[in-house]
Amino acid sequence: MQAAAFLSKAFQAGLLRGLPMKTFSILILLGASCLLLSPSARAQCDLEERKQMAADAEMHREELDNLVRDTARAVQLKNPSFFRRVYGDDFVGTSPNGTVMDRAALIASLQNSPATYATFIATNVRVRIYQDTAVVTSVWSARGTQDGRSFSRQSRVIQIFVYGQSGWKVVASQETLLPG
Repeated sequence: MQAAAFLSKAFQAGLLRGLPMKTFSILILLGASCLLLSPSARAQCDLEERKQMAADAEMHREELDNLVRDTARAVQLKNPSFFRRVYGDDFVGTSPNGTVMDRAALIASLQNSPATYATFIATNVRVRIYQDTAVVTSVWSARGTQDGRSFSRQSRVIQIFVYGQSGWKVVASQETLLPG
């Protein structure tokens, strides 16, 4: 703003009267570009970009938190379509007993499990995002029956998500049973 005011006053005072209009226009454009490239203008843009990035990160955190809670619900319901949609084709997981499974083996394990869950919830969800990768930790708590006996168990779970064209996909996980 100061550069434009200076040029306007210089023109009114007659200092720029001998200049052709084209040269005067170039001076105006140069003054305006100096303003746009000034540190305060760049800082304003950076601030807006940081605000947008923070809003995007919060949206992704909420989405990942929901996906973890939806995963627990899908386990409870033994819902294979959820795992086909949210777990990547190249998924690899480690069960509490150390068995390594791909997505197909995980789905088969869930569908063939003799356990019936009264409740299955995810709590203590923590999301850390690193560009297009997220590390999510949580605690899974389950109550139900298996082979006519009641059970109650908790596991600590870590899931690795990767963001791609079809959204967040789980590409790896590990579940560890907690004592008790």
